[in-house]
Amino acid sequence: MEKQVNSIWEQLSGLLPVVLAYAGQFVLALIVLFVGWKIVNAVTRAMGRMMSASHIEPTLRGFLLSVVGLFLKALLLISVASMVGIATTSFVAVLGAAGLAVGMALQGSLANFAGGVLILLFRPFKVGDSITAGGSSGTVTSIEMFRTVLCDANNEIIYVPNGTLSNNIVVNSSESDKLLGSVSLLIDYNDDLDKARALLLGLTEHDNLVLKDPGASVSFVPKPANIAVTLGFWCAPGDVTPLVGKYSEAAIKVLQQAGYRLGVTARTAG
Repeated sequence: MEKQVNSIWEQLSGLLPVVLAYAGQFVLALIVLFVGWKIVNAVTRAMGRMMSASHIEPTLRGFLLSVVGLFLKALLLISVASMVGIATTSFVAVLGAAGLAVGMALQGSLANFAGGVLILLFRPFKVGDSITAGGSSGTVTSIEMFRTVLCDANNEIIYVPNGTLSNNIVVNSSESDKLLGSVSLLIDYNDDLDKARALLLGLTEHDNLVLKDPGASVSFVPKPANIAVTLGFWCAPGDVTPLVGKYSEAAIKVLQQAGYRLGVTARTAG
């Protein structure tokens, strides 16, 4: 019996240095984990304050902080695992392979995500702007991470992928302080051009929504069977569509009353 006790004691004595060594590593790893976690949280909070001061969009700010926080915490956990003797090489390789597979499968979505990041960073347009891009036109109602939502003139909702917006020409009608609106009509060659100019300019003369500098103008373009007369006027971006509708009707009425025989087209130009 005494021999067995001595044998067990000798085995425990041999294991004691190993246990103490691992215990020391484990305690050190816990300390590193605790301190590292605090540092990661402090770094993400500092980044959040910097992004807020830079007026980065809240949606993008929250997403970037989450990604950075998760990435730093993953690195911390891998470092702590290696400190206690866990082999992390194969684990990192598996994560890398999984990330590559997911990236290949979601490359279209990732392109839209990257486009959303670029839009939120460089702000070629913002919510409330009227834009034309990718064959779609409308007012921006929201900018999401993967798509931008537009509302067109018919109150239809249009979802445009951010990848399309970031890689194509975007016309932002709201960036300028004024836009050109125009109404075109067709009159006969025998009609009085000077009278037509005076009648059309008289429509905008007392309209406070029409800018006086530059002022309204009337131009004439010969056609094979008639003359195209165009009333052009400058106004605020939000007033172009209603004023074009207003003057399309008013121009027809005033010229018909003056005896002109008409054909009519109306358009809006930026």
